[in-house]
Amino acid sequence: MVAQALKAMHDTVLRVAQPARFVALAGAWIPWVSVAALVFLAAGLVEGLALSPPDYQQGETVRIMYVHVPAAWMGLFVYALVAGLGGVGLVGGHPLAFHAARAAAPLGAAFTAVCLVTGALWGKPMWGAWWVWDARLTSMLLLLFLYFGHIALSRAFDETRRGDKAAAVLGLVGCVNLPVVKFSVDWWNTLHQPASVMKLGGPSVDPAMLWPLLLMAGAFKLGFFALWLARTRTEVVEARLRAAAGRLRAEGGAR
Repeated sequence: MVAQALKAMHDTVLRVAQPARFVALAGAWIPWVSVAALVFLAAGLVEGLALSPPDYQQGETVRIMYVHVPAAWMGLFVYALVAGLGGVGLVGGHPLAFHAARAAAPLGAAFTAVCLVTGALWGKPMWGAWWVWDARLTSMLLLLFLYFGHIALSRAFDETRRGDKAAAVLGLVGCVNLPVVKFSVDWWNTLHQPASVMKLGGPSVDPAMLWPLLLMAGAFKLGFFALWLARTRTEVVEARLRAAAGRLRAEGGAR
C-alpha cells in the first residue's frame, strides 16, 4: 500500500514536471496564491503596526521584527530549496528542477538582502552600530554571497546546462553555511539574541507579537511562491523559445 502511494506521488510529480503542463498549472495557481499573500500581508501589517504593543525594552523599534525575521527565515528556506532543486537536477537530469532553481535564487537573495538591511536598521538603536562582525550577521552575509555566486554561475556559460550544473554544485556545498546561520547564536557568544520562536520548549514571544509575526511569515512565504511560480514559468517559456530558435538556425544552416 505504501509502495503504491509512493508510486502515485512519483507519477503525479512527473506529470506536473512536464514543461507544458507546468506552464498551464502555474498560470492557474499564481492568481490564487497572490491573493492569499496579499490577505496575509494586510492582516500582518494591521496586527504588527497598529494592534501589537511596543516592546518594554525596545519600544516601537521592535516592529522591524515583523519584516526582519520573516525575511531571515525565507533567506534560509529558499537557499535550502535552491540546493535541493539543484541536487534533483544533477541526479535526475530534469530541466524543470534547474529552471526552478534559477528562478528561486534571485528571490532568496532579495530576502537575504532585506534581512541584512532591516537588521542594520534594528541594530543601530539597539547596539549603537549599523554593523558588527557578529557570527549571525557574518554568516548571513556569506549566504547573500552564495546566492550571488549561484546566480552568476547559472548564467556564466553559453551552454545553459553547464551553468546550471555548476550552480547546483555551489548550492549543495553552500548548505554547510545553513546550520551555521541557524545555530551561530548558540555556538558562539554573539550580540544577536538567541532563537525565540523556533526552539525547544515553544516560542518565548508574547502571543500579541507572535501572531503578527506568523501572519507576516505567511505573507512572505505565499508571496515567494507566487513570484517563484511566475519566474519559473518564464524560465520554462524562455528555454523553449531558445530551443526553437536553435532548431530554426540549424535548419537554416542545413539549407
